Amino acid sequence: MTSPPAPHPSPLPARGERESGFSLAQYAVCLGGVVWREGLRFLHQRERFISALVRPLVWLFIFAAGFRSVLGVSIIPPYDTYVLYEVYITPGLMAMIQLFNGMQSSLSMVYDREMGNMRTLLVSPFPRAFLLGAKLFAGVAVSILQVAAYLLIAYFWEIEPPSKWGYLTVLPALALSGLMLGALGMLLSSAIKQLENFAGVMNFVIFPMFFASSALYPLWRVKESGLLLYYVCAVNPFTHAVELIRFAFHQQIAWDSLAVVAGYTALFLIAAIRAYDPAKGMLQRKGG
Repeated sequence: MTSPPAPHPSPLPARGERESGFSLAQYAVCLGGVVWREGLRFLHQRERFISALVRPLVWLFIFAAGFRSVLGVSIIPPYDTYVLYEVYITPGLMAMIQLFNGMQSSLSMVYDREMGNMRTLLVSPFPRAFLLGAKLFAGVAVSILQVAAYLLIAYFWEIEPPSKWGYLTVLPALALSGLMLGALGMLLSSAIKQLENFAGVMNFVIFPMFFASSALYPLWRVKESGLLLYYVCAVNPFTHAVELIRFAFHQQIAWDSLAVVAGYTALFLIAAIRAYDPAKGMLQRKGG
């Protein structure tokens, strides 16, 4: 009596494939599909693009002109000389565009969850963390396009970096700050149960983060007003996003802000992925 033949060992996974069985090309196709969907949504929502430009342009053309003679900016890094107020607030307005875009992306996730589109995305066989990361990446790409449009208009207002290379060196800072603010919006979207509650929650996030930061005034002026407000601004992640963009726009690196923004990005992203895990996060308590 002969023994049955030994089973052949399973072939090793093809090179470039992951443990889930998807190849890198399949991951790229999935990423491209999510980015393409977000891009089409952005193009079809023209009022979103217009509103993204109106807010910073109002600050640039109206408020900056009125505050120019009131708020002087001394020589502080990364500036080598005195600068006009509109020059100082430009990095803050760039970060503001990304802040509002991150909140708009979270609004779209709440809407998709109510309409059932988010369930369709998350039941995909791709890892949930990858799908959320792809959606976050798409939102960052859209925010950088909005910032580019703003910088194009600001250029004709004679607001530009000291060197043309500043337009390139600021891109990594925009990408990292966009990831942080987008991950924060994604985390908030997991906590918002209904679309009607979105506006109230956002008002408690956007305006405190924006005004309690160095976007509109240097921190040394805030410190003169009160130490408590200064410490609030100092721990505000939006402050470090603004400073990261400000230094990168002048071809410099704010290492402390870089570390803070990277840390907050990892924290918000991990918390958002966990929150969208039906076995662990908030969606379990909401019934998906």
